[in-house]
Amino acid sequence: MAGRKTSILEAAARVIARRGVRGLRVEELAAEAGVSTALIYYHFKDRTGILRQTLEFINDRAERYTTEREAGAAELTPREELERTLLLELQDTAEVRENSTAWGELRASAVFEPELREDLARATLIWVQEMADLLGRVTPMASATALAAAGERLTALLEGLSMRWLSGGIPLDHARTLLVEAIDAELKRLQR
Repeated sequence: MAGRKTSILEAAARVIARRGVRGLRVEELAAEAGVSTALIYYHFKDRTGILRQTLEFINDRAERYTTEREAGAAELTPREELERTLLLELQDTAEVRENSTAWGELRASAVFEPELREDLARATLIWVQEMADLLGRVTPMASATALAAAGERLTALLEGLSMRWLSGGIPLDHARTLLVEAIDAELKRLQR
């Protein structure tokens, strides 16, 4: 059963990335996942349940591709780990493109669907805290407030750069360069 639910969540991420949240129709999702609409309702209860669990799925998938390392890979310095984690959100793979696009669609839809706001705010807060923790490993003498602010700025910038890249506004290499420059600027600010 877990395999079917995962297949549905993968299909939901694809449909949301392609059509947006407002374009998500249970019938289309069922066709995309190769299951019945009854099975979707069994697993998710309603459309809000689909959206909430898809958001969680997208977050889990992003965490996986930004933290997985090959067996035997060399240990990274805290600075290298910070940069690597953020830059892995800007890679030209189908999974990252789909994840980033679906995240952007869910974020935009929260303006019109208040039931998603709390979940999105919680997911964003967790992401900011994770970045603050990584920044704190690089600059352990920085205050928690300064680390949280730097994590907020970097995650917000990353979202904006991702959307510009995905929509063709800037090339991927340029987005990555801007992100690395922002990391450098934030670390300098934290070291003052």
